[in-house]
Amino acid sequence: MHTLSAASVRQETEMRLNNIGALVGAGLIAAGQALAKPLVFGYLQYSENVNMDIDFSKYTHINMAFAIPAEDGSFSMQGEASFRQAVDKVHEKGAKVQISMGGWGGSAKFSSIMKDEATRSKFIDNIVDFIKTNDLDGVDLDWEYPGREGNACNVVDKQNDTANYQKFLESLRQMLDAEFGKGNKMISMAVRVQPFDGPDGPMKNVSAIADLVDYAFLMQYDFTGAWAKTTGANAPLNFEPDKSAPISFSTAIREWTAAGWPCEKLVAGLAFYGRSTQALEDMTNGDMYRPQSSVVPMGDQEDKVEFDACAGTNGSSGIWRWKNLRGQNVLETPTTASEPWVRKFDERAKTPWLFNKETKIFISYDDPESIKAKVNHAKEKGLAGAMIWSIEMDTDKYELTNAILDNWK
Repeated sequence: MHTLSAASVRQETEMRLNNIGALVGAGLIAAGQALAKPLVFGYLQYSENVNMDIDFSKYTHINMAFAIPAEDGSFSMQGEASFRQAVDKVHEKGAKVQISMGGWGGSAKFSSIMKDEATRSKFIDNIVDFIKTNDLDGVDLDWEYPGREGNACNVVDKQNDTANYQKFLESLRQMLDAEFGKGNKMISMAVRVQPFDGPDGPMKNVSAIADLVDYAFLMQYDFTGAWAKTTGANAPLNFEPDKSAPISFSTAIREWTAAGWPCEKLVAGLAFYGRSTQALEDMTNGDMYRPQSSVVPMGDQEDKVEFDACAGTNGSSGIWRWKNLRGQNVLETPTTASEPWVRKFDERAKTPWLFNKETKIFISYDDPESIKAKVNHAKEKGLAGAMIWSIEMDTDKYELTNAILDNWK
């Protein structure tokens, strides 16, 4: 968090004292509700060809994704030549900018970097230099995942990854504070739906790590896909007992806070896309849990068949970006499907799904209705705000972004 000057502290204290009567009268303090405007972190999949014609004023922070760490502690990214210009454009709209490290396809070398003190130090030096050169407001760490298998190319040390990560964070925090002033540069991290893995599984107490960073972004999506036996929700608010894995948007918040991560340092993750799978039977009637093929169908017009060097396979992602669900006439309105698509809304998961009567393609996704439900839940739990993966997937009318802003008040 940013450290306030003594004068700022006095001024803020006086303001709070002047307003405390009104706050008590409204019941906000007793209810523990957040008093400040929510933070809205938007990931932007940055490259030299990215569309920068975005209203960045709608977001408090933009995370430029991704810089890819190498085993020697260096890192590289696409579009680096024009990166500073992009940062300046975001700053002009009043949003802060961070560089995001790693991601699903860029986490292979984190474990190797973290285990060696000299390499950790080199990595930190490179981060500090990059922040200085590009006038950044902080760094976001997206290691998927410490102590747990992620991408097939990843190096994993189940015994030591998380402990080494903590050592790295301690040194990173010290260096950023020394170079830029205490609390003046942010450290955030993207995390899975359960706390960091130690030698014996998810940790019971992560408070020491929470002390070192500003925010953790919960990746509360990608819960199911073609790897599962049945169709289901990509990002359910609540899971369906006996029909889906016992993880959800709500369980993620519960498990992290139970492990000692402060709710005011947690940020809810929202997906601006859906996943498609191939159902094996008609889904026009009934629930969304039906047998499906393990073969991933082609997604929207931006999807393509690519070779995965780590898995050694060719395939499409099956991803449908929100803007293309709307733009390719799958959805006539945000909540109305076009033929031959049928739209349903699952009351347990609080998410919509689509079924194509001709092709038997199933899509689980988020829309303004499901975003509202998640925002309300996160707000009730006292979270700091929302994180978006990713902002270029929204429509030019900002239908999903506005669903966050309109409901987090």
